Amino acid sequence: MTEERLIDIETKIAHQEHLLEELSQVLYEQQKTIDHLEKRLIQLSKKIEDGPDGGDIGPANQKPPHY
Repeated sequence: MTEERLIDIETKIAHQEHLLEELSQVLYEQQKTIDHLEKRLIQLSKKIEDGPDGGDIGPANQKPPHY
């Protein structure tokens, strides 16, 4: 294997390792966001269930005032 080819392979590996680290960081941040959104969804679901009508809140379940 020539020296030039070895350097080229090492350069490509270094770039791939760097890209892998970047992708790993992005994945970590996305998982943190997903975890936060799941917690928020649970909180909001409980809030709706504990509402005055037990989940039947909002204009979709009520007649407009002009009826």
